[in-house]
Amino acid sequence: MSKKKKRAGSQRKSEITKGIFTVLEKEPSKAFNYKQIASKLGISDTQDRNLLIKRLGQLKASERIVEPERGRYQKKPSLHTYFTGRVDLTTSGNAYIVVDELEDDIFVQNNNLNRAFHGDTVEVFIKPRRKSKKMEGEVSKVLERKKTSYVGIVDKQKSFAFVRPTDSRMYTDIFIPPEKLKKANDGDKVLVNLGDWPDDTDSPYGEIVEVLGRPGEHNTEIHAILAEYGLPHEFPYEVEQFAKTLDTSIKESEIAKRKDMRDVLTFTIDPKDAKDFDDALSFQKLENGNYEIGIHIADVSHYVQPNTILEDEAYDRATSVYLVDRVVPMLPEVLSNKACSLRPDEEKYTFSAIFEMDDNAKLVKQWFGRTVINSNERFAYEEAQHIIETEQNKIPKEVSIREKAYSVSDEVVEAVLTFDRLAKIMRQARMDAGAISFDKIEVKFHLSEDNEPVGVYFKEAKDANKLIEEFMLLANRKVAGYIGKQKKTFVYRVHDKPNEEKLMALNGVISRFGHSINLKDSKTINQSLNKLLEDVKGKKEQNLVDTLAIRSMSKAIYTTENIGHYGLGFEYYTHFTSPIRRYPDVMVHRLLQHYLDKEKTPKSEPFEEKCKHSSDMELLAANAERDSIKYMQIKFMEDHKDQEFLGVISGVTEWGIYVEIVENKCEGMIRIRDIKDDYYIFDERQYAIIGERTKRMYQLGDEVNVMVKSTDLVKRHLDFSLIGKKK
Repeated sequence: MSKKKKRAGSQRKSEITKGIFTVLEKEPSKAFNYKQIASKLGISDTQDRNLLIKRLGQLKASERIVEPERGRYQKKPSLHTYFTGRVDLTTSGNAYIVVDELEDDIFVQNNNLNRAFHGDTVEVFIKPRRKSKKMEGEVSKVLERKKTSYVGIVDKQKSFAFVRPTDSRMYTDIFIPPEKLKKANDGDKVLVNLGDWPDDTDSPYGEIVEVLGRPGEHNTEIHAILAEYGLPHEFPYEVEQFAKTLDTSIKESEIAKRKDMRDVLTFTIDPKDAKDFDDALSFQKLENGNYEIGIHIADVSHYVQPNTILEDEAYDRATSVYLVDRVVPMLPEVLSNKACSLRPDEEKYTFSAIFEMDDNAKLVKQWFGRTVINSNERFAYEEAQHIIETEQNKIPKEVSIREKAYSVSDEVVEAVLTFDRLAKIMRQARMDAGAISFDKIEVKFHLSEDNEPVGVYFKEAKDANKLIEEFMLLANRKVAGYIGKQKKTFVYRVHDKPNEEKLMALNGVISRFGHSINLKDSKTINQSLNKLLEDVKGKKEQNLVDTLAIRSMSKAIYTTENIGHYGLGFEYYTHFTSPIRRYPDVMVHRLLQHYLDKEKTPKSEPFEEKCKHSSDMELLAANAERDSIKYMQIKFMEDHKDQEFLGVISGVTEWGIYVEIVENKCEGMIRIRDIKDDYYIFDERQYAIIGERTKRMYQLGDEVNVMVKSTDLVKRHLDFSLIGKKK
């Protein structure tokens, strides 16, 4: 080879090497594959691409760069280069650190956690990759604790105590000095705040802030569920007192500023046990044959004013929490159940969306603004459903919430039937436009006076429920569109497209039941999802399929960045209709009035921060609600230990199989170690455990017979014994 050619090759190698470091140093926290580096360097010919691949290998071999994931290269972390991520602790005590910039999570052994707990935000660095395919790292610093308080059981010694957290992912107990015991007794369930963790101690210090009671007692366990998620079970005294001092009387001077709707036929339709009625419908037939339909929402923002302790408390809570036996409201009772609740025969301030519609549910006009109403009637869903089904004005005693039979006016019957007919047209239009119909079964309990579960029933959405849903969706959508089209700062409820990998996994599961989803494009996905949800109704696999389908969807959140709502098929969507129980609706009311008053658009950043907080609190509340249902299911199953049940395998893991009982939807676990007829191996690909000797398979969706083996209300564990496959 001539010297000239050698020099040219050496120069090109040097240029590519310099280019590699330029790319990697520009974004040191990211890892790139050779195609991405080639693209950034403008390399397109085969010779240079091969040289790039070769050079990457050489630089990695000489440890000048690292390969944190197979085929992906990164600047070698220096002592001062860290990734920031979130700790996801496994049941084994090891963890994965979830880093947004990296495709794969970083595996961290328990002894390298550096006192980080589940959910903490940490600094982590990646160790050089060894034989293991996993990316391994070590936590260098805890940046922020996810939780600073834990629920646990007191283990009292002579002059001090430990608290053993009930959270299975909390791997250490907490030391309590005698002066911080707060009169807790041995064995009490308590809420403890974390303190310092000195370098020379095995356990962090803590302080007991609340004694919840004796483990296993009903109120203790319900309060423990709330405490685990940092949710309060009562209002601070000063907030209650502030709410009681509010002037909640209806003033003529305020009425004069509002559209007066008191003489228009108006009523509420809610669950029979509801106490906060935050939405009402009004109905008028116009001379041109169209209908004027008002959707009237409690005007919470009239009472909850910025820069007050009431506002701060509502924002902190962000949502009401609906547990099995109680509601933990966002607002004190004087507002949630009284002043803001649209109770019959009481004048109330409302914020309204009023629509003129023709006979085909086509929108002719819309109006938004503050109003005053006087609701004529309060109906339960069952009563409205009776009117829809019979088209009669008589409400029989068996569905009446007034403890006797009664009659309603012909005008009310006409209104309910018209609402129902228009709602069905709107719903069909939504479905045709690509909305997805999730009617998941809700498990409810019949409770005795002392909150013992005496029966299980399933809440079913009938026409009356869907009627209210459609008009609430209409108000939410039109309010969002009215502001969204003006490109002003606003609070949206958005829902992203589903995760394709999760949809493919869902297809694998449902194929066992003879179903499938067409993944060709958005339209076929939606159509086949709706067909799937319709096909499984009433079948044994319904709850399993509904649950897996919902899990394949993205999570709906609040944000100022509008991307539309995939599940509903709406370009613009918000939450306007429930300000008694949701803080984002209060923000929406304020912003809407701000723009109706022709004010300038505010900066989006403070609203985005509040949106994130509201989304986070919504998730915590949902987890607490789910835990309360689980707790009540275990309590219910305690009295059925000698009974055999038919169940469907709803989950498969390396340590056992989850089974959901068909008749009551209670879910428990059969531990692999308790299945004695063979040694079973977990097969992740087939969602199954398989016997090593007999090759007997228990697979997701299989029907099995089970009995209750053990119940633990404190740890909220329900274990089943496997009798065998359904005969």
